[in-house]
Parts: sequence; C-alpha cells; structure tokens
Amino acid sequence: MVRAAFEYYAPFARKITRAIEGWIADAGFWIKLKNNRVDAKKTMDGEIPKRSLGSTGRDISIIGMGGAHLVGPGSRRAAVRLIRAAIDRGITFLDNCWDYHGGRSEEWMGEALAGGYRSRVFLMTKIDGRTRRAAAAQIDQSLRRLRTDHVDLMQIHEVIHPDDPERIFAPGGAIEALEEARREGKIRHIGFTGHKDPRIHLRMLDQGFAWDAVQMPLNLLDARFNSFQKQVLPVLRQRGIGVLAMKPLAAGEFFTAGWTDGVAALRYVMSLPVDTVINGMESPADLDQALQAAVDFVPFGPAEMKRLEKRAAPLAIGGRFEGYKTTHGYDGTYWNPGWLAQAQI
Repeated sequence: MVRAAFEYYAPFARKITRAIEGWIADAGFWIKLKNNRVDAKKTMDGEIPKRSLGSTGRDISIIGMGGAHLVGPGSRRAAVRLIRAAIDRGITFLDNCWDYHGGRSEEWMGEALAGGYRSRVFLMTKIDGRTRRAAAAQIDQSLRRLRTDHVDLMQIHEVIHPDDPERIFAPGGAIEALEEARREGKIRHIGFTGHKDPRIHLRMLDQGFAWDAVQMPLNLLDARFNSFQKQVLPVLRQRGIGVLAMKPLAAGEFFTAGWTDGVAALRYVMSLPVDTVINGMESPADLDQALQAAVDFVPFGPAEMKRLEKRAAPLAIGGRFEGYKTTHGYDGTYWNPGWLAQAQI
C-alpha cells in the first residue's frame, strides 16, 4: 500500500516542484523574450534542423514540444505564450494527448494555435480508448479542444498493458476508429506510443498494420536497461516507420540522479536515428535549453556516444531512474482504467 501510494504521488510531487519553477520563470517571461529577440529571429522556421518523419513525406523539426508539461507554466496565458514562442523560434512538431491534465493541455494548445499558428506546425495528439466507440469519441473531443478539423498524427497512447495489442486489433477495437477517422480526413497518419516494455512495442509491430510512427523513451539510461533503443529502434528503421523519441531526460529523473548537462543528453538522443525528440518544456529556460541543443546540433560520433553511455551507466542500473518502466507512477491508464473504455476524464 505504501509503495503504491509512493508510485502514484511521486510524479505529481515532481510536477508541482517544476510548476513552481515555471511560475517564477514566467514572472520574467516578457523581459526574457525581449532580450532574446535577435536569437528568435535567427531561429525562425527553417533554422532548426528538420528530418523526414518515416515514410510520410513530412518534414518535422528535430526537437518537438511535449504537451504533458504545458500546465507547468502555471496559467493558460503563460502556456499560450510559451507555445507560440516555440513556434516562432522554429519548432514545428507539437505533441499532446486527450487525457493530459483533464484536457487542459489540448485546450490551451488549441488557443495557442489560433491566429495562423496551426498551419505552421505538424500537430500530433493521442487517445486512450481501446474500443472503436471510445476511440472515436476521444478523437472528436481532441479535435474540438485543439480547434482544428484534423491532426497530422493520431496515436494510441500508453500501449503498456500486456493485452493492449489484442484489445486494439480485436473486432470493434480502437484501430477501426482510427482507420475510419483517417478516411474521413480527421487524421492524416496513425501511430502508437508506450514507455513500459519494448516487447509490447514489438508485438504491436507484429500485427500486420502499416504504422506511420511509433513513440518510445530514448535516452542515455534506456541504452542500458530494458532498451527500446536496442530492441525496437532497429525494427522501425528497417521498416521506414517514423521514430518519435520521448523522455530524453528520463522524465526529469536525470536531474534527480545528479546529471547536470541537459544539452548533452538531448544531443545524445538527436544523434540516434530518430526523426524528432519530444521534450517537455515548462518555462522559457526549458525552451532555451532545447533550442540550444537543436540549433547548433552536430551529431556525436560513436566514441562520444559510448563515452556518454559509460558516464551514465551507474545511473541506469535496474531502471531506478526510469520509473516509467519500473513503477506505475507514470501510467495514467493504470490508475484510470476507465479511459480505455469511455470518453470521459
């Protein structure tokens, strides 16, 4: 009972701490943007390196903005400014999800994308529904919140349960809703995400479906424990499926472990054969760090990659700083199983 409570509340405690930091940073947001005007002009669309997303024919920025952290800045107004600042400075890939913060992350992003910003980005969001009915309803809710008639990529979120592949592809399963939504023009491409076990990803890839993209945790710690990099990444590259890297800083646990060089950690993931690195940003400082890693990006060579992996190796033992793999603390659909079967948060 005590362990379960710890697993459930620990991530929220970290998020509250980050939110306080975001509020402090937001107090100086406009001053910071004013001081960075020259840098912002240098990093308008086209300056951040872009890569093709799998076989979709779409180019996306090498760094993406994660939606799970958008409530961190502390207010709708601050989140809208942060999203628009990211787009103005060259980020074109935006991530979100139907369940993030009770739908607020999608609502706030939808507001930020008004006024012409929607046409400047590749917009991705995710749904939890495992049945056709739940998935279809969640898709429509996401479109309304995001204030758009379509998203560029819709993904099945949190494929972390052992029976997920069977549920998703069963008659009346979620994949039917996604294919129908694509036929109707509500979504352009289809993918799935998960952070728990590479074997579940591989089973999804064995279902005979033509996935456009797959999202998974890739970072210096993953390379040494239950590794998506070693087990899943080669399969995606071989099949021409888009690779979306998430948790490049191990959901912030890198810093809990004592790692201080966030830029090097981001560049490590960018040096892998991925199409974009989705990074949580809760403040202008987070945005600056991501841009610093992306704008001047030069891939690490094999020797430097090995050196960084060796440096991080003691932190990777047993997945102790990858709680999303080893605990239920990051598993929204574990604590809220109703999200898998209905469209109500």
